[in-house]
Amino acid sequence: MRCTWAEEDELILNYHDQEWGVPLHDDHKLFEFLVLEGAQAGLSWKTILKRREAYRRAYSNFDPAEVAKYDKKKIKDLLFDPGIIRNRKKIESSIHNARRFLEIQREFGSFDHYLWGFVNNKPVVMARKSLSEIPSKTELSDLISSDLKKRGFSFVGSTIIYAYLQAVGVVNDHLVTCFRYRQLTEGEK
Repeated sequence: MRCTWAEEDELILNYHDQEWGVPLHDDHKLFEFLVLEGAQAGLSWKTILKRREAYRRAYSNFDPAEVAKYDKKKIKDLLFDPGIIRNRKKIESSIHNARRFLEIQREFGSFDHYLWGFVNNKPVVMARKSLSEIPSKTELSDLISSDLKKRGFSFVGSTIIYAYLQAVGVVNDHLVTCFRYRQLTEGEK
């Protein structure tokens, strides 16, 4: 069995089975998910996954150092890119957040060290039996969201950050009946 939300279609199923909830420690991937989760606000995750390759192309393969250099001309180019969500605030936020991301890397050595430091470098394993038990935010997402906002990030509300934490494996929110729950928790032992 797998989490019921993942049975929607093959794209979502593959994302669930291969990526969602897997602990990430690569700063480029952590930045990728930060951009994608911000872009997803108000939209379905499927909409974003369909555009993921276009985002990789448009966002210099999610290299935060490159994205941080984007200027007004690049913003204009992105606003005309049909492959991504062409929302000016989300685009400007992703560039602004790239600059803040680099500041965290300088301060902590990596964004990975910063993020995983909130959970003592160990995934938070939940034991949820149904989708209705999964919250849209938690004290942990409130804490990280608040800290990111203090550091100047935008599009990092607690709900967005909780989805981010789930995506990058800081939180394992696979249902206990899901085969990935067992695989990921056994991988931690």
